[in-house]
Order: sequence, then C-alpha cells, then structure tokens
Amino acid sequence: MIGLIIAIIIFNVVAFITNIHLTKNQIVHIWAFTIALQGLADLYIDQKYHAYWYFSKGVEWESLLTLTLLIPPINMMFLNWYPYRSTLIRRGLYFFYWVMFMVIYEMIAMLPEPWGYFNYGWWKLLYSALVDPLLLIVVLSYFKWICKIEKIKW
Repeated sequence: MIGLIIAIIIFNVVAFITNIHLTKNQIVHIWAFTIALQGLADLYIDQKYHAYWYFSKGVEWESLLTLTLLIPPINMMFLNWYPYRSTLIRRGLYFFYWVMFMVIYEMIAMLPEPWGYFNYGWWKLLYSALVDPLLLIVVLSYFKWICKIEKIKW
C-alpha cells in the first residue's frame, strides 16, 4: 500500500504541474474515460478470469485507488506530452518509451507488500507489453475524438 500511495502522489503532482496542453474539460473526459475503461477491463480480466488482481483476490476498497487515482494521471501525462505533429518514427518511439515505462512500473507494483500491490494469476508481463500499446491507442483515439467534438460551435 505504501508504494501505491507514493505512486499516486507522484503521478498526480507531475500530471497537474506539467500540464500545459489539456483543458479542464479534456482532463475530466480523460479521467472519466480512464475509470470506465479500467473498470470494465478489471471486471473481466481481474474478477471473472482472475488473470491479475490488486492486493488480494476479490473486490476490495483499496482497489478503487488504482482505478480512480493512479491510472488517470498517467493518461494525462501521456496525452499532454504526446508529439502530435511529429514524424511517425518519433510517435512510435514515444509509444515504445511509454510501454517500457508501464511495464517497468508494473514490475515494481508486483513487489511484495507494503511496496507492491499487484499480483498475477495466469497473466504474464509479456501480455502487458502487448496490450499496453493498444490501450494507449484507444486513449489517444478517444482524446482526438473529444478534441474534434470541442471544435464544434453550438
């Protein structure tokens, strides 16, 4: 739990202090979308198929911290720093670095308590490395859609 609380504080502070591109409306959208997507994924992957879990198997109040306060600021940082007008190679490298960061953080989160809070069932780190780019693409696509909607004048 100690590692989770430290990560929540660091990620939120960095996300909000370094934010220069995201509007309040976009932040709310990203936050809500992230919670919904993560909640839906965890419902099946965690609860139904027991691939991984937070703290211990089953539904726990502590798991809400990962859902509501840990993942949304990570998506904020990803979108705020994304090189939108850069070359395809630079954007590809950006994705690669973020996936590496996410996989390394996942390894840290699997440390024993009190530092870690994440546990594997049949899930493997390789699965995360393969799924994380897809999740980042979904978040980026959603964000671009929100930006398109915001440009509509009523």
